Amino acid sequence: MSDTLVRLASQLADDVVAAMDEMGDERFFTEVAQVISASSQSLEEAFLTEVRIRLTEKQARAFLERRLAEYRAARPTPPRG
Repeated sequence: MSDTLVRLASQLADDVVAAMDEMGDERFFTEVAQVISASSQSLEEAFLTEVRIRLTEKQARAFLERRLAEYRAARPTPPRG
């Protein structure tokens, strides 16, 4: 893939994921992908990959934060002295 294609897909994915968060529409990226697919299958594929990476990272980060908070809440506090 060309550097331009990856850069554009990445920038667009950042903007679309931010818009999804603002609008509360977790499927908005599919509408954007349809618009892209009318002109460029390569850009559509790169964009969808970039979106999936971001969404997966958000899920993994939320899981990490939740599990770490559970761990910290469950461990005994060392005595002060």
